[in-house]
Amino acid sequence: MSRAGQLLCAAASVTLLLEGCSFAPRLQTPQVPAADTYKETGSWTQAQPADRLPRDSWWAVYGVPELDDLQQQLIAGNPSLATAIADYAQARALYEQARAGLFPTLGLDAGVDRARESLNAPLRGLTTPTYYDTNTLEGNIGYEVDLWGQIRNQVAAGKANAQAAAADLENARLSLAAQLADNYIQLRSLDRTSAILDDTVKAYTRALSLTQQRHDAGIAPGIDVSQAQTQLQVAKSQAAQTLAQRALVEHAIAALLGISASTFSIKPVMVDIKLPHIPTGIPGTVLQRRPDIAAAQRRMIAANANIGVARAAYFPTLTLGAQGGFQSTSFANWLSAPSSFWAIGPNALLTVFDGGLHRAQVAQARAEFDASAANYRGVVISAFQQVEDSLASLNHDYDAALAEKAALASAQRTLDLSNTLYVQGATDYLTVITAQTALLQTQLQSLNLDTLQLHASVDLIRALGGGWEDPGTGSGN
Repeated sequence: MSRAGQLLCAAASVTLLLEGCSFAPRLQTPQVPAADTYKETGSWTQAQPADRLPRDSWWAVYGVPELDDLQQQLIAGNPSLATAIADYAQARALYEQARAGLFPTLGLDAGVDRARESLNAPLRGLTTPTYYDTNTLEGNIGYEVDLWGQIRNQVAAGKANAQAAAADLENARLSLAAQLADNYIQLRSLDRTSAILDDTVKAYTRALSLTQQRHDAGIAPGIDVSQAQTQLQVAKSQAAQTLAQRALVEHAIAALLGISASTFSIKPVMVDIKLPHIPTGIPGTVLQRRPDIAAAQRRMIAANANIGVARAAYFPTLTLGAQGGFQSTSFANWLSAPSSFWAIGPNALLTVFDGGLHRAQVAQARAEFDASAANYRGVVISAFQQVEDSLASLNHDYDAALAEKAALASAQRTLDLSNTLYVQGATDYLTVITAQTALLQTQLQSLNLDTLQLHASVDLIRALGGGWEDPGTGSGN
């Protein structure tokens, strides 16, 4: 066997023996105990959904086609989502760069040069030409043997970071979709508020006309007229303030869609948005479904692999290299056997002294892992809190809404009786004003509680990680 062949065989043997080494520690995922059931539940819940609801279209549960159209516009035009997509593409590219280190590099170099030799060059002979040509065609191959798992850990870290970026993208979609749903619910709630206030203004206008007639007839005092005028103007002010709030929400929706607020509008209409039934499952499923938890876990995996990368730097790197080709001073014999050259052999490099650099790099990698592990634990704890918060809001707001609707019916009866007694002269106008104020406040509060429940349902879906699937399908989203 030739000398070159012996060198290759020896290097291959060392590679097979040591390539399985890795200095990345065994991954220790922080334990965050999950309860068997959620603490906050209520009578509004349903045990299981009727059908599958994909994560990427969970808003369909509200049954509003316009909201679905807006969500599609958000996916196509939101600037923050476009940034998240670009970040994911960058992370994928970095992973591919790290993965390239697992393979040998091949190169080819060709050159045709005209050179002049210095007359005062050291060791210049009498027969050395002053002018000469150099024609070179050279190929080379290089491969770094991954003795200590440094490259493999770099690839593992790159892959985990790419997966984290993918989870970040999914989390951005979920968060932006939830934000749009919240804004849309608020917009339609303001439309209902405007309708209530418009009806109130009409009712107060009729009341003012009645008190004015009674005053003109000498039946009612002037204070009744001024009180009725005050009630009417306050209602008109509330109506104008509601329109201002609606404009701001509409502008916020335009920004989410990536559209200029100056060219965007949503027609005010009454949209009946039903409170959906949301199956919560068990707390442990949150760990599997939420993209932000997945991202935190992947970054913890990447940080753990980076410890192996830093520790491997203590040991020598081994590179296998070979080159060969043709070199001649003329074209005539350029690609002939006498013009050939080659070189082959391994190259080892070991840092003898670095002033504590490698030790500091290992310490940094360990600290980064500790930070990522703590962040993972914090994200999980926050996820459980968000689910429980949403469940509590739904539970208690549901009970409050039932009581408020009963109060609304009572307030309407009180106003009807007050108006009848006032017309009959059996009570003063202050009784009517009190009943009017109570009815309006109860109407607005009832609407507010309905809106709060819808917002809480969006928060719950976001906290659970998106849509869901019927257990009969055998999988979940």
